[in-house]
Amino acid sequence: MQALVIAAHGSHLNPNASDPTYAHADTVRETGAFDEVREAFWKEEPHFRDVIRTLEADEVFVVPLFISEGYFTEQVIPRELRLEEWDPEQWDSDGTTASQVTLEAEDVDKTIHYCGPVGTHDAMTDVIVQRAESVTDDPDVGDGVGLAVVGHGTERNENSAKAVEYHADRIRQQNRFDEVKALFMDEEPEVDDVTDYFETADIVVVPLFIADGYHTQEDIPEDMGLTEDYRLGWSVPAEVDGHRLWYAGAVGTERLMADVILERAADAGADIGGALESVRAAVAPDVSDGPDLEPNTGAGD
Repeated sequence: MQALVIAAHGSHLNPNASDPTYAHADTVRETGAFDEVREAFWKEEPHFRDVIRTLEADEVFVVPLFISEGYFTEQVIPRELRLEEWDPEQWDSDGTTASQVTLEAEDVDKTIHYCGPVGTHDAMTDVIVQRAESVTDDPDVGDGVGLAVVGHGTERNENSAKAVEYHADRIRQQNRFDEVKALFMDEEPEVDDVTDYFETADIVVVPLFIADGYHTQEDIPEDMGLTEDYRLGWSVPAEVDGHRLWYAGAVGTERLMADVILERAADAGADIGGALESVRAAVAPDVSDGPDLEPNTGAGD
């Protein structure tokens, strides 16, 4: 038997923070690739500390639903899962290349395949592009359009910016969009000045966050000038400084994220059969008229 654990942050403040985790878990569950699929959280129940002990499978694949390598993926999750042999050096990563480490949870006699975060997997590049397609309702979006990939950015974790820059570089190499920029909330270049960095009339803004919350539904829309007060909502596209802004909301809400979770587990040795093809077929037609304009509150990002 093999089990999948999707490990996410969750939130005590934002009841919607865990929605993407449950949605992606359901998508993976429907493929039948795993005997058990469980969600686990840091700030909600079920908790990281308990989840392994509730599984019947003796082989467990743990995929962190986080954007970057850092405090949670390198310290909190392994500690709470009681992976005593864990050491971040085992990933042998430069900040974006963590793959997987196989460890034993000796107290429950289970083999744990601890994977790198979804946010640094190459498949995340496709999800960002898919998010741009969804918000514009255009499967061919790119010609004459600029793309801003937005991250938090923080001096406390340099890998936060690395993940954003990594995917921006990969998309730039595709030559699909006229311009591709990596922008940040807490470091330069800042998303507040998004229109200063693009010559294209149309700019698609995709936040590299797992869930919609305080940053994606309050800070970023107001900082970019989409609205003076997030509680009033905003239009998509919106005219700002002579540009049309298409704001996509958190990338982690895109249904194709289930593909990245499966890719991470497969890279660690999981037998997923035709699950990838099943997920891609299921989510390919999925487009939206834009992000949910109902304001969210709380720390769900």
